[in-house]
Amino acid sequence: MGSESPTNPNSISEGNRTVYPMSPPEIDKRTAEQKAIDDWLPITSSRNAKWWYSTFHNVTAMVGAGVLSLPSAMANLGWGPGVVILILSWVITLYTLWQMVEMHEMVPGKRFDRYHELGQHAFGEKLGLWIVVPQQLICEVGVDIVYMVTGGKSLQKVHKLLCKNCKDLKTSYFIMIFASVHFVLAHLPNFNSISGISLAAAVMSLSLRSISEF
Repeated sequence: MGSESPTNPNSISEGNRTVYPMSPPEIDKRTAEQKAIDDWLPITSSRNAKWWYSTFHNVTAMVGAGVLSLPSAMANLGWGPGVVILILSWVITLYTLWQMVEMHEMVPGKRFDRYHELGQHAFGEKLGLWIVVPQQLICEVGVDIVYMVTGGKSLQKVHKLLCKNCKDLKTSYFIMIFASVHFVLAHLPNFNSISGISLAAAVMSLSLRSISEF
């Protein structure tokens, strides 16, 4: 009909809106900008990882600090409710993991490697950043503080056990030692370079879990 707007044969429908693909120069420019960012960020600078690297990283991420409270939770809940809650948490984790996998490449020609990119795609350029970034900062800063203090106290405990006649040092000194080690590790070039550290952390997490059960 004469009153109808012309239809672009290359348009893509997404729900109630129609998205028109960018021209080749725009695609090339955006691809180059995205590649420059990916090459600059350590987590995406190298894509030559082996599949088992992800196993180490996932075990370290999922079986991290949470494993410390698992024995206490199982002891208080009992075997029946404890196993039920454990299975339920596993199902929720698997479901959210699958969602992340599906959303990683849900837009043709684009990979969502960072949380704020998903937020921007879902809520818009500005609102997505305001929703995601503050939560990321709170989580990252909080986790850093907790791990620094916990690591420092753990070193202090090891020092007291191995050297009972040595002079006691303040906890702040052990926290500084722990932070110094992390400062060195923070200068590793990319995510693949910490695969050995993730393997050691995964082995220690699983060992702690096994020892605590027995």
